Amino acid sequence: MLVGLISDTHDNLPMIRKALAVLAEADVDCLIHAGDFVAPFAMKELLKFDGRVYAVFGNNDGERAGLRKLLPDLESGPRRLDLGGRHITVVHDESSLTGSALAESDVVVVGHTHEARVEPGPPLVVNPGDCSGWVAGNCTVATLDTETLEARIIELERA
Repeated sequence: MLVGLISDTHDNLPMIRKALAVLAEADVDCLIHAGDFVAPFAMKELLKFDGRVYAVFGNNDGERAGLRKLLPDLESGPRRLDLGGRHITVVHDESSLTGSALAESDVVVVGHTHEARVEPGPPLVVNPGDCSGWVAGNCTVATLDTETLEARIIELERA
């Protein structure tokens, strides 16, 4: 299974559209967002993805009731997912993770720092970086192959 990873979109609609196009071209099966959509109109754009979207809240997600209306299973995190035979934990700020969450995960997906990184595991830790480009200056997303446990950071051309 190929999973698209995205975080920290911060209402940047042109970059959300670009990210979805790149991930669709990569033929990802589902999408995981590690928080900081910010507003419901950004979530509406993300939900145009042709597949299942899993997500957690970030620290800048202000209108939580409106966001949860659009994606009812949206959680604060850490969130545990079983995808492609792998245990995946998703959290916005990795400082909130406990040792047991790490020990029970094949993959941990984080956001918050706006710095894209892949750390080999176990568990494999992936931060897809800053999709918005507001903070880091570059815009990135990632893919995760659940069969090989390989993650790839993809730099997006700024819109």
